[in-house]
Amino acid sequence: MSSASRLAKVRARLDLPTVRRASGLLDGHHRSIFTGHGQDFDDMVEYHPGDDVGDIDWKASARTGHPVIRRFVHESNLAMVLAVDTGRSMAASAPSGERKSEIALFAADVVAYLARARGDLVGLVAGDSRRITQVPARGGTGHMEMLLRLLEGELTRDAPVSDLSRVLDRILTSATRRTLVVLITDEARPALSDEDALRRLRTRHDVMVISVADAVPTTPGLGAVADVEGGLVLPPFLQRDRRLHAAATTAVANRKKRVRDMLRRRGVEHVVAASSDDVVDALLDLFRRQRRVRS
Repeated sequence: MSSASRLAKVRARLDLPTVRRASGLLDGHHRSIFTGHGQDFDDMVEYHPGDDVGDIDWKASARTGHPVIRRFVHESNLAMVLAVDTGRSMAASAPSGERKSEIALFAADVVAYLARARGDLVGLVAGDSRRITQVPARGGTGHMEMLLRLLEGELTRDAPVSDLSRVLDRILTSATRRTLVVLITDEARPALSDEDALRRLRTRHDVMVISVADAVPTTPGLGAVADVEGGLVLPPFLQRDRRLHAAATTAVANRKKRVRDMLRRRGVEHVVAASSDDVVDALLDLFRRQRRVRS
């Protein structure tokens, strides 16, 4: 593991206009996530055109003879949870040749960097079929660095197999306030077997998914290929088989469609990153589409 600050590395790769644009896109979540959640009651005030009619207190309005609304003290910080799949499949190769875990970790770095710059709170729930690592949402540079270092230590080549439903269920049972859940996982997930857990999570929280793309094992020039979960090696003559490559490409496209269709059913915005260089643009696109859905 590198001893350098992970947030400093992100700062070196991001220009100021990009940071401002991403922060502006996240601003919309303050209104959407905290409306009616996590607020302290302040007092009653007279209703004026443009106020949210959902804040009208009808009983108090009947007593006073004119509409009055409940006024709340809004929380100023956005709460996020980084939900990260640390399963063995994250040790496989992405199309860029990087390990998928490297891309996943950089995506977490960027989210934490933006949150730190805005004063937002970030927690972590990372796990697989045997392990769950949880860090409560807090702010500040020290917290973000600790969280990212912890995540870096979990994304290992010898990790257990993935179990994304365990990660989603842990968030559901532990997050008491409405939260923006940024899920970072393998391109094959969330799978249909995760749909029930995702449906339950989506009823209480905002959810966005960043998937890390898989390298198609029959891609020319990829080099030696082995299955990270089963350990089986793909012989070179099969890597060069054009019919096998066509079948593998079709299977990957069908799998992507199943994931997209399931997430669309659940109202979850989703992007795929094939390399670390894709991450920032993918996040900007994700924040932009999520804000459009919430507006």
